[in-house]
Amino acid sequence: MTRLELQAQLAAPSKRIFDVLVVGSGASGGWASKRLAEAGLKVALVDAGRPQTDDAFTEHMFDFQLRYRNQAPEIIRKTRPIQQLCYACTEYNYDWFSNDLEEPYTTPVDKPFSWLGRMRVTGGRTNVWGRVCLRFSELDFKAASQDGFGEDWPLSYKDLEPYYDLVEEYVGITGIPEGIYELPDGKFHPPMGLTCQEVLLRNRVREKLGWTLTLERSANITKPMNGRAPCHYCGPCERGCVTHSYFNSAFTTVSDALKTGNCTHIPNAMVRQVLMDADRNRAQGLLYIDRISHQPKEVHGRAVVLCAQAQESVRILLNSANSRYPSGLANSSGALGHYLMANVMAGGGSGELSPLNEKPTLNGPHRPVGAYVIRFRNTHNGPRSKRFLRGYGFQVGAGIDFNWTASGFGEAYKKALLEPRVAVNIRGFGECLPRWENYVEINHSLVDSYGIPVLNIHMADGENERALIKDMADSAGEMLAAVGARNIKTFAEPSAPRWAFHEVGI
Repeated sequence: MTRLELQAQLAAPSKRIFDVLVVGSGASGGWASKRLAEAGLKVALVDAGRPQTDDAFTEHMFDFQLRYRNQAPEIIRKTRPIQQLCYACTEYNYDWFSNDLEEPYTTPVDKPFSWLGRMRVTGGRTNVWGRVCLRFSELDFKAASQDGFGEDWPLSYKDLEPYYDLVEEYVGITGIPEGIYELPDGKFHPPMGLTCQEVLLRNRVREKLGWTLTLERSANITKPMNGRAPCHYCGPCERGCVTHSYFNSAFTTVSDALKTGNCTHIPNAMVRQVLMDADRNRAQGLLYIDRISHQPKEVHGRAVVLCAQAQESVRILLNSANSRYPSGLANSSGALGHYLMANVMAGGGSGELSPLNEKPTLNGPHRPVGAYVIRFRNTHNGPRSKRFLRGYGFQVGAGIDFNWTASGFGEAYKKALLEPRVAVNIRGFGECLPRWENYVEINHSLVDSYGIPVLNIHMADGENERALIKDMADSAGEMLAAVGARNIKTFAEPSAPRWAFHEVGI
């Protein structure tokens, strides 16, 4: 028994044994807790975050109500130099994010990686996620059969479809049915509707390029559901929602689990390792560090479900190494931690369109979701690119706004600000190929403020990602030209270190 385990046993308030221990309260942890508790099992939800409440939400506040008017990023950088790179980490809510100084990680000098969205509130990333919910298609599940790279999934779209239905009917997804093979339709709430500019783009893109521009499929409800009110279009979802109109597991799945009386929430619990019963070779509990007292504690159960986000779950398994499993739990193949992937999001473009007969407004309504161009490269029956495998979609923003880039002074400047402008912004989100050399491992030379060994993350673009990013830029320029945009600019940058924080694969 280690010193930490002995301390934890001495500090344990009880010897209660749960049926299941669920680690993490985000998208997957919330669902696991809900389903297991509703089935009658006794569940402990072990959560690194503090409890989240409506009082923490600031979506209806203005910058001038904040101490630094949301104009002092250096205040955030003092404790969260990495997390502040996330669009959602601002003066409004930066304390929801992990403190980078207290919870560091390392990377090779030549492979920087920004590990963003490390949340420390109940609900995890569902507090600040972009809410875009796209179904995988058979093209995704059987991609290897299409292009020969990697392995097909051991299930099909038809296998997963009823579970997509179940989740979407509970979560609430707004969208427009399109009947496109590459992006299966779901169980949608009524769509929020496209802007005038997006309708124009939709028609021109379909006519000139044959691509489909649709409303992004988003977890914002448009009709009352399970005590949640429909979206009221205030805009900054990443600062929370007092009407719970977007899906946040803290106020949906986790709340449902707790209402059963079968789920016990253990917040502020940084899990260090899975505890094993050596005689039975079975998991029997968790060793965690209390974030408030910094004391080790134990919780015991008959099964453990790790839902702590991809890297964090792997970190727990690797840190659970023992004499029987010297390379970590669930790692007999040596593959644990390898094949790290995240969405490529480093190519796109921008341009301007002529205003239609409408005026911008500061007070909204502000639709919380943009438009989306469905995958058009390497489709199931279309031409195959010779430059790269797999594909991508475009997230698109196009709407009327004030002329914020106007220059000048005095009355002329004020007048210029009021001139309507229509900016079109396009960013691709594409697939990263699984490669052994992209992986995480334990850095045994460094621990976080809780005494837990940290991760060393190895992640870099490959040739396929670089070719895909270039095509994103080329296609964005092609799309902007096709719709008659002016002042067209495109960009193609390396993904590293700014991958989308949608990590999977390890």
